[in-house]
Amino acid sequence: MIILAVDSSTEACSVALLDSDKLAEDGQPMPPLALYELAPREHSQRLLPMVDQLLAEAGISIKQLDAIAFGKGPGSFTGLRICLGLVQGLAYGADVPVIPVSSLQALAQTALDLGEVTAGQPVISSIDARMSEIYWCAYRCEQGLMQPIIDEQLNAPQDFIQPSALDSFAAVGSGWQYRQAMDYQGLGYCNDQLLPRASAVATLALAQYQAGHYCAADQAQPTYIRDQVAWKKIADQ
Repeated sequence: MIILAVDSSTEACSVALLDSDKLAEDGQPMPPLALYELAPREHSQRLLPMVDQLLAEAGISIKQLDAIAFGKGPGSFTGLRICLGLVQGLAYGADVPVIPVSSLQALAQTALDLGEVTAGQPVISSIDARMSEIYWCAYRCEQGLMQPIIDEQLNAPQDFIQPSALDSFAAVGSGWQYRQAMDYQGLGYCNDQLLPRASAVATLALAQYQAGHYCAADQAQPTYIRDQVAWKKIADQ
């Protein structure tokens, strides 16, 4: 199965291509091919050329894709809209389903995939939500994939409440730049510069697809968490 993954939920532009049928010499699945750039305010200019470059390097045409995954948020409102618009256009053209993946979950998976945390470490990933708030969620690793243990949260840093199930944890993401205002204990590792990557989106998307968690392109929507932010599907605009 071939999945194209795209993420621009933060300052980074990231694309990845996962072919689950390709195996490494040890018999394990090959990691996704990926491109990653820090490109604040350049998502609309960079994302499609990066997709084209990655497909060309892999020798894959859009018609060979089985699904397209994207980081659905929470994150930058503008980045999410740009990403979803691109993904919907590509999915219509390729006639394939779309797999929405949580950007917070992808951030936790990125930390695991890059060796920032071990499989035995719970992770609280957090993204700066602006407006003096943070998005965050807590995860544990199950069979190589970061899985949520609570619902995704949005609150001010001073209102952060560490999940009672966690005695210790690793912290990743831009929301942790406000950690001095947060109430926590047992913090063993912190990287407040880490951003989610499309390679992690692709890894999580494969498992979601196999579990039947995907949708048609016109049904895909971003996750804002903020109730006051309205989103109209392309068909309604």
